[in-house]
Amino acid sequence: MSTPTQPAAAPGPATPAPAAPFLSVRDLYVRFGTEDGVVQAVDNLSFDLERGRTLGIVGESGSGKSVTNLAILGLHSPNYTKIAGEILLDGDELTGAREKDLEKLRGNKMAMIFQDPLTSLSPYYTVGRQIAEPFVKHTGASKREGRQRAIEMLAKVGIPQPTLRVDDYPHQFSGGMRQRAMIAMALVCNPSLLIADEPTTALDVTVQAQILDLLKDLQQEFGSAIILITHDLGVVANTADELLVMYAGRAVERGTVKEILTEPQHPYTWGLLGSMPRLSSSVDEPLTPIPGTPPSLLAPPSGCPFHPRCAFPAEVGGSRCQDERPLLAPGRAAACHLSPEQKHTLFTEKIKPRLG
Repeated sequence: MSTPTQPAAAPGPATPAPAAPFLSVRDLYVRFGTEDGVVQAVDNLSFDLERGRTLGIVGESGSGKSVTNLAILGLHSPNYTKIAGEILLDGDELTGAREKDLEKLRGNKMAMIFQDPLTSLSPYYTVGRQIAEPFVKHTGASKREGRQRAIEMLAKVGIPQPTLRVDDYPHQFSGGMRQRAMIAMALVCNPSLLIADEPTTALDVTVQAQILDLLKDLQQEFGSAIILITHDLGVVANTADELLVMYAGRAVERGTVKEILTEPQHPYTWGLLGSMPRLSSSVDEPLTPIPGTPPSLLAPPSGCPFHPRCAFPAEVGGSRCQDERPLLAPGRAAACHLSPEQKHTLFTEKIKPRLG
């Protein structure tokens, strides 16, 4: 006698695929051709960024921070630059995109606050006209509507008497006011991605704090994703959510702000923290600089790029630091040959006591 066939179980609800990050950079390489050779400005860089989050990218001058973000915006000259890898912004591929397609995105969906507003703002046009221009271009608004939008943005970034200052020229603004005007220009179309390249350089600490607070407030209002480029870990301590530490065109450490500031894992990050002034130290106590200088990207060192300046190759043993390139694993990681136990011991016993 045959056994009755049991009906097949109904399939359960499908597990939704995880949403793709708003900005995804994968295996990015940027090379510049020069008379002296090829500059390896960015080497195999990958990171993700979600909406409403802030990524801090830190490192010394020449580490590849600004080059990376100019590549995202498509601002490198194709005549002298070779870019490889994948840059996805909300699903749109930016690497190799046509210039007219990038123009539709720049100032609209993605924008940048440049490091020096005095050289980024044209001296021939009023501040209000320069703020209104991208708004008129991308939205089709009239010049009158653009002027009104410029006044609204100047007020939003804290410029006093915006109805009068909208007709001023950049040289009539102070350094802090020019920086605020640059922020107003970058945010005039409510971009989903905002790149701030050293937005507080050369500003006094009071104005610096105001600018950082302003970025946080505007992010909460517009839900923008922000990339904050700086060489100062103190700037991103209360601003960023995640940190990416770069050296010689490569990412050497990645993690949340809390993880990296409380227990950094890479000797270069230890050096950046050690070179910062501390409130608890005496005014006569000298800072501890990182020895040596950043390497030439025409001929980067073999193996770990930081090994010529690192104090701990002996802890690794042999010539591994000189011969083998350490890789940066996904998630919380550091590209260093030291074992996790060695990193913890060295930081706890030798580095942390100096940081106070």
